[in-house]
Amino acid sequence: KVFSGNVYGVQLPGVEGSFEILQNHAPMVAALGEGKMKILKDKTTNETYNISGGFVETLNNKTTVLLEGAESVSY
Repeated sequence: KVFSGNVYGVQLPGVEGSFEILQNHAPMVAALGEGKMKILKDKTTNETYNISGGFVETLNNKTTVLLEGAESVSY
């Protein structure tokens, strides 16, 4: 498990381009490509991970991300 908790949003690398999921996002399932996943804990704090692909599902203000691999990025 990389992260579990309440967040402001998440930025993800989709196979067709990057996108962001915020509160009240429409239900969806999407494939993820290789790139950076940014967990937005609030409007100023985030955690960033390099991911190698996976899938994301969002439904009723809950988002689940299944990843093939993730590595924390330190700045």
